Amino acid sequence: MNRLLQKMVRIFHLQKFKNRILAALIVLSILPILLLGFISYNLANQALVKNHIENNQSRLKTTSETSDVIFRNIINTQRLILSDQTLRQELIQSGSSRSNDQDIIGWQTYAILQRILSNYLVDQRYIDSVCVLDNAFRSVCYGRSNLIDSYQNNPRRISQTLWYQKSLEAKGKEIFIDYNVLENKPDTFSSVKLLLNPEQFSREPIGLLVVNIKKSLFSNMLDERESEGMIILDSSDGVVKTVYDSRPDSDPMYTIDSLSFVLQELEKKGYITSHYTNQTTGWTYLSVMKNEDLFRDSVQIRTATFAIAILITLLVLILSVFLSSKITSPIRQIKNMMMDWSKGTGTTTASDKDELELIGGTFKQITTENRSLNEQLIRSQLKGKEAELRALQAQINPHFLYNTLDSIYWMAMIDKNEQISKMTVALSESFKISLNHGKETIPLSKELEHIKHYVTIQNIRFSNRFQYIQDVEEQLLDKMILKLILQPMIENAITHGLERKVGKGTVKLIGRLESETMIFIVEDDGIGIEDLAVTEMGYGLQNIRERLLLYYGPESSFEINSVVNQGTIVEIRLPKDKEGS
Repeated sequence: MNRLLQKMVRIFHLQKFKNRILAALIVLSILPILLLGFISYNLANQALVKNHIENNQSRLKTTSETSDVIFRNIINTQRLILSDQTLRQELIQSGSSRSNDQDIIGWQTYAILQRILSNYLVDQRYIDSVCVLDNAFRSVCYGRSNLIDSYQNNPRRISQTLWYQKSLEAKGKEIFIDYNVLENKPDTFSSVKLLLNPEQFSREPIGLLVVNIKKSLFSNMLDERESEGMIILDSSDGVVKTVYDSRPDSDPMYTIDSLSFVLQELEKKGYITSHYTNQTTGWTYLSVMKNEDLFRDSVQIRTATFAIAILITLLVLILSVFLSSKITSPIRQIKNMMMDWSKGTGTTTASDKDELELIGGTFKQITTENRSLNEQLIRSQLKGKEAELRALQAQINPHFLYNTLDSIYWMAMIDKNEQISKMTVALSESFKISLNHGKETIPLSKELEHIKHYVTIQNIRFSNRFQYIQDVEEQLLDKMILKLILQPMIENAITHGLERKVGKGTVKLIGRLESETMIFIVEDDGIGIEDLAVTEMGYGLQNIRERLLLYYGPESSFEINSVVNQGTIVEIRLPKDKEGS
């Protein structure tokens, strides 16, 4: 082994100190660069997969909650149909009839069904058809023919189907089936409800209600990219079946294996998956994406990384040759001085220039690294501010509030209380604008819409005591501003200025664009503020000040002026060049 090493040393002329320094510089410089490029590429891929899964998990949850709202609207439609006493009597009479006489459900039942659905205010664009069947499985349908394609020769075969048995087991609870139970229509699926007589203690069945739903509700909800796919699976019967698949040319899944096995098979085929379970249906919402599609941009990063590494390697080779000569030059000078001294020449011409250049080069390197560290520190501070901004804008669980508002709306509909219905719709729309899909900024027009919903709610509460005047330049309406900045000012004006005032009050919003600055003024004719300093220290105003400072910086301003028993004026100035960033 030692002989082999010595032979290699002789072949590469490493006996010379200069060549040894050159070899050491090459090994210590090139290998770490290549290793760093390899590690950086793998870490970037891991981070890319992690961010993709986290983002898709959040998107799937939002999609599921949005579809839950639609499913609940359909469930409420079914319950509204059952609540109609005339329709129940039609079903009871038709179910007890054994002949084709006039007691059988027909055009009168259709008219009742049409009236109920026409008066129902919730969006019905995803409902394909609605069919009511009596206990003899005679049907009346709204949105399609009364003939049931799959059972028109023998409707009583419906009682032998699995979906009908599931509706009996549900005992009046609404169930969702992954296919259209009445006809071969692959772009729809069904919701089935066994109709029980609420007027009887025994709650005997009086019929069946089938709502066929368009699968387009899924594609319309999703912000699908070309490289991503969305699959919805139903595994409620111990069999995994495909409800919806957005991928083109994909075969439907139908397997007796578990859902976990399906996920493993997709991963073996090169898919990255994220999944979420829908609360209403129990279906699994699955997001899939091919590895090569996710890493397509990463391959370009890898190519650029190795290209830079090769370029740096060439530069290191050149610099290594130059530096090895510079490092060994003082040794050669000392060697020559020793040889001259031994010959009695007495020459002492030695240069200390290399040492100074080494110190200068080290100082430049320290300066460069210090600049890089400062840039990293600034980026870390910016991320901290962004995290603080998001913490200040933390929001409540939208799923809970949507369900609550939906319940209030239906209670008001049943009691025919238009004021509560109107207030609930205004609050729901206001809440949707506040959420804004998690975005920090919204168009000014949306913020103004939010204000109008809030004023509507307050005027319902206080019998139209407040007049809201809006004077905003049209060129500002499409400008992006930080959300929930102007609405709290209107809220403060009404709550602290106009509610305590005797009689009616007015609050006015003025919006102007001057040069590069957006100016908003909120003024009221309320009771004013006695102690302005204490008011400005309140949590609400402090929150707005901090958000303005974090997002817009010192270029923004927030001023309050008030006169007791005359009113209050609030002025907000925002830089125009920050909008939409």
